[in-house]
Amino acid sequence: MYKPSLWPVSVKGVALDSQDRVLLLKNERSEWELPGGRLEIGAEGGGSAPADDSPAKALEREIAEETGWVVTADAELAGGTWIYEPIPGRRVLIVTYGCRVLTPDRAPALSHEHKEIGLFHRSEVDTLSMPAGYKHSIAAWYEHSQG
Repeated sequence: MYKPSLWPVSVKGVALDSQDRVLLLKNERSEWELPGGRLEIGAEGGGSAPADDSPAKALEREIAEETGWVVTADAELAGGTWIYEPIPGRRVLIVTYGCRVLTPDRAPALSHEHKEIGLFHRSEVDTLSMPAGYKHSIAAWYEHSQG
């Protein structure tokens, strides 16, 4: 029987604090990444885990879970949809949104999902170990929000 290959999809968000620093998380590969994650399909049989209504709502939930920040997903960023291969043979479709932070003065909290959390000025981003797609998305959101 034919079973199609399915792409994992990850929604990510560019979120800035009150000092215009971007929120980043360090993963198990020691790379910095944007907060976010996969869409929830809900528990089988309608259990306690509800399905996400949209990618934007999934992103808002993920950022709250990972950092404690409350955000509203804004624009899907131009050039923010790209394919990433974090490990050989495993490809993920990344969809990135700019976010309006509703709690910009709250210090973000580190969840169990990441090794480290950081807030970085735009000028620091290019020096960080992170995929180019994230760097492009961060630059696009800075241009959008300050333009």
